[in-house]
Amino acid sequence: MTVTRSNRSISVQVIDDIKGHTLASASTLEKDFRDIKANVEGAGRLGEAVGKRLLEKNIKTVVFDRNGYLYHGLVKALAEGTRKAGIEF
Repeated sequence: MTVTRSNRSISVQVIDDIKGHTLASASTLEKDFRDIKANVEGAGRLGEAVGKRLLEKNIKTVVFDRNGYLYHGLVKALAEGTRKAGIEF
């Protein structure tokens, strides 16, 4: 699971490294999540959403890649939201 963020948006992708395929993703740029702001609360909600998508595909464990970002603020909220949905890493 890798995180990408900017001043206006947050994106998360879960990638199968062996096959090179995206298994699930969520972004504040998607139509369903446009009401989510790029803040701590919004990152938590986005994390919960991607967690639900992973559980639908029967994926319960991922490796978290911060993509070079410090583990605080948006990145931490996203991780906690994903854990809240039931995903382990």
